[in-house]
Amino acid sequence: MSLPRIHVAAELVAGGELILPEAAARHVALVLRMRRGDTLTLFDGAGHEACATLVDVDRKRVAVQIDAVGAGQGESPLVVHLGQAISKGDRMDYAIQKAVELGVAAITPLYTAHGDVRLKGERQAKKLAHWQAVAASACEQCGRATLPPVHAPSSLADWLTGRDEALRLMLHPAAEHHGLDGDIPASAALLIGPEGGLSPTEVDAAREAGFSALSLGPRILRTETAPVVALSLLQFRFGDLRRA
Repeated sequence: MSLPRIHVAAELVAGGELILPEAAARHVALVLRMRRGDTLTLFDGAGHEACATLVDVDRKRVAVQIDAVGAGQGESPLVVHLGQAISKGDRMDYAIQKAVELGVAAITPLYTAHGDVRLKGERQAKKLAHWQAVAASACEQCGRATLPPVHAPSSLADWLTGRDEALRLMLHPAAEHHGLDGDIPASAALLIGPEGGLSPTEVDAAREAGFSALSLGPRILRTETAPVVALSLLQFRFGDLRRA
């Protein structure tokens, strides 16, 4: 049975003690019902993880002794930046969760012409913090020690301006080929549109930014399903899901 994995945004030092943050402490004490002497794995989100032993556990305070620190595992050699059109409710959570499990390196939620979600001010800040927590939880589950950033929501135009990845793909049902030919790239950008699809103007802008169209077959996938399929194909063709 694998040890529980907990994300802590703190430096992990072998031999040191660490007080777990409130949410993590509550999870360890009340959900997992762990006790003094139990062991768990901590990771800092920057690629390091530690074996730790609980030395103090109560409802308000959980302290651990860090026994050993090492490099984490689970990172794909293919660095993928996902530009995901923002969708309502738990559909966006699902897209972020599964993208992290499939090894994405960064995620930017996007405002698009046909998207029906617009966030401002405090509402955007709260939603971003929630998405970052979803990503951290996915890392805890899947064994990654590097936490991929969920960037602040951006307009599609601004996101396209900053793209310099070796391979740039956008999902488009009218694509004439699958777009996964050629040599293995070091990095990739993947653009997923909203339920209504990218507008013709947005498709043209993406093409001008060096994006090729990627088709996932004859069926139209939901916006939260599309990144799961596309990232699986990318990781199988170019990343760490390749057959030996």
